[in-house]
Amino acid sequence: MPRHYIRMAIVYDFDGTLAPGNMQEGQFIPDIGMRPKEFWNEVESLSKANQADRILMYMHLMLRKADQKGISVHLKDFRKRGEQVEFFQGVEDWFDQIDAYGLSKGIHIEHYVVSSGNAEIIEGTHIASHFTKIYASKFIFNQNDTAIWPAQAVNFTTKTQYLFRINKDAHDLSDDTVINEYVKMDDRPIPFANMIYIGDGETDVPCFRLVKDLGGLSIAVYKPKTRNKLRKAKQFLEEQRVHSVVPADYREGEKLDKVVKAYIDLVSARRSLDKKK
Repeated sequence: MPRHYIRMAIVYDFDGTLAPGNMQEGQFIPDIGMRPKEFWNEVESLSKANQADRILMYMHLMLRKADQKGISVHLKDFRKRGEQVEFFQGVEDWFDQIDAYGLSKGIHIEHYVVSSGNAEIIEGTHIASHFTKIYASKFIFNQNDTAIWPAQAVNFTTKTQYLFRINKDAHDLSDDTVINEYVKMDDRPIPFANMIYIGDGETDVPCFRLVKDLGGLSIAVYKPKTRNKLRKAKQFLEEQRVHSVVPADYREGEKLDKVVKAYIDLVSARRSLDKKK
């Protein structure tokens, strides 16, 4: 990246934000012979009975049910399921056109995912190559590339740590030293003022607030033409947790495109003003 470009990050939740529904529902849950509601109800019951993290419980249940049904949980199988994920309109063209717009304004845009879903499924999607980093719940794989245990669980409270990792360029998850070191806000590689967070639900609230409170842009998206999703997104706006509520339509010229480009313009304008000081 040329030095004269300013760095900016757009951070996305995945399920309900880039793609409708939960990624496990498209293929994995049907493969183990369950309906989505049945699977998630069992996750809820296990979480309550064991006072356990819901993300760890869904990952545990995935492995347990797959073992019972003889369903393969090789790394390649998860990535193959990722190939089947369908996205909201415009998503697959979004990254290139937003990157081009950013460069036209002197800004290099980096895209990140912070999701409670399965990293291995996201890595298999058609859009995975566009992300600088995918932060999501991960499995440990044995020498045969078979999933044996959860390695990383990303829940609604732990999501915020990844925003600080992006902010500080501290991407080694095994290293807690760099992420906890004091660095002046002005010296951080990607200031929060140069960050956009796009999410859709309750699990995104801490990230919405953190980015908003530290000077970035928080956007709540909702599945187009769904009143209940729109109502929930508007609640985030009323509670002052986000700046904007728009449909999850990533096509050029739609509301989301206009809001994001307006913020890119703002970041570019701030840089111009700083140069004149």
